[in-house]
Amino acid sequence: MLKNYLSLTAALLVSFSLSTQTLANDNNSAEKSPPEEQLPLRELRIFTQVFEQIRRGYVEEVKDTELLENAIAGLLLELDPHSAYLNESDYDELQESATGEYGGLGMVVGAERGMIKIISPIDDTPAAKAGIKAGDLIVEVDGAPVRGMALQKAIDKLRGEKGTSIDLTVLRNDQEVPIEFTIIRDIIQVSSVRSRILEPGYGYVRISQFQTSSGDDFKKELLDLKQQETELKGVIIDLRNNPGGLVPASVEISDAVLDGGTVVYTEGRLPSSNSTYQATSGDLLEGIPIVVLINGGSASASEIVAGALQDHQRAAIIGTQSFGKGSVQTVIPLGDGRAVKLTTARYFTPSGRSIQAEGIVPDIIVEPAEIRRYQLRDRVREEDLEGHLEQASEGDDSPVEPEEDITDDNQLYEALNVLKGFQLLSKKL
Repeated sequence: MLKNYLSLTAALLVSFSLSTQTLANDNNSAEKSPPEEQLPLRELRIFTQVFEQIRRGYVEEVKDTELLENAIAGLLLELDPHSAYLNESDYDELQESATGEYGGLGMVVGAERGMIKIISPIDDTPAAKAGIKAGDLIVEVDGAPVRGMALQKAIDKLRGEKGTSIDLTVLRNDQEVPIEFTIIRDIIQVSSVRSRILEPGYGYVRISQFQTSSGDDFKKELLDLKQQETELKGVIIDLRNNPGGLVPASVEISDAVLDGGTVVYTEGRLPSSNSTYQATSGDLLEGIPIVVLINGGSASASEIVAGALQDHQRAAIIGTQSFGKGSVQTVIPLGDGRAVKLTTARYFTPSGRSIQAEGIVPDIIVEPAEIRRYQLRDRVREEDLEGHLEQASEGDDSPVEPEEDITDDNQLYEALNVLKGFQLLSKKL
C-alpha cells in the first residue's frame, strides 16, 4: 500500500514538474510568467504529506480512493455555493431532477454560514406540506449538526427512499427558538407548470421549476387559457419560490411572450461560456398585459425570465427582491458516471444588469402580509327604504358567479388589481 502511495505521489510531482517546465519553456519565447501563474509545487508536497498522515495515523482506516475523492470534492467546496463534485449517485439525482422526478423532500437548498439554507420548497411536496419556508436554515438532520458539512453530503442525508422519515431542526428569522419537523420522504414528481382562471378575463400561470418540458408546458397552458377565455384581458405568471433549473426552458418561456430581442447573455473566462440567447418573433399573448410575481425564493432561471420581461417592458414585476443567483453552472461528465458541476459564467439581463448577488428588484414592491376583510356595521341603504324606486335594468339578470377568493395571498391579490388597472387605462387610451 505504501509503495502504491509513494508511486502516486511521485507521479503527481513529476506531472506538476513537467507542466511547470513546459510553461517555463513556452514563456521563454515571450515573457516570464508572473509568480502567481507558476504551479505551486510546495503546496503539492504539503498535500501529499497530509494525505500520508491521514492514511497512516487517522483513528480509522480510510481507503485511498475515498481520500482522493474527498480531496476532489474539497477543490470545489470553497469556490462558491453552487460548484460541486458529483459522484455517481449525485449525478443520477441531478439528471432526475431535470426531468422532474426524484426521491426526497422536495426543496432546493444552498450553503450559508456553515448551515443549509432553504432557497425554496417545491410546490405540493413533503417539504412544502410540512411548512418549510424559503429562508429557513437547517441546523440539524436526524439530531446530527450540519454546521461545516459539505453541501452535497447534506443533500445526500436529505434524500432517501419513499416512506422513510427524517427529522429536521430549523431556524427561522421570525422565531426565537428552533422549529422541529418530522417529514416523510416521497417520490417527488414535480408538475412544473399549471394554470387556472382567477376570474373572468384574467388568467394565472404558476411555474414551480424549469425542467426539460417546461417551455412546451407553458405554451400549452397559455393556449388553454385563451381557449377558456376568448377575451383574455391579462395573465399573472407566478415565479415565487421557483429555484430555477434549465436555462433553455427559461429562454423558451420568455420567447413565448416576447416579440424578438435578447432574453439573456452570459460571460465567462472561456469562449464557450460567452453566449447570447435571442427570442424569436411572435408573442402568443399578442400584447395582453402580464404581471410577474417574484420573491426571495425566485432564483436563477426565474430571474432570467423576470429580468427579460422587465427590460423589454413586457410585464410589470411585483413582489419582493429575488434571490440573486446569477451564475451559470456547467455539468462536466468525467466519463465513469461521475461529474463536476462548475460555475463557468454570469448571467446578464438584456440591458446588461448582472443578476449575481443583486437579483431582480420589482417594479412594485409588495411584501407578504395577512389581509382581513373589515367588517362594516349593517347600514341602511336606499333599497331598504320603504317605497323606494325599483331599479330600471335591462339585459341579463342572471346571477354572477362568485369570484375566487384570493385575499389570503395579498401579493396575488395586488397583482390582479394591477392587471385590472392596465385594462381600465387601455380603454381610455
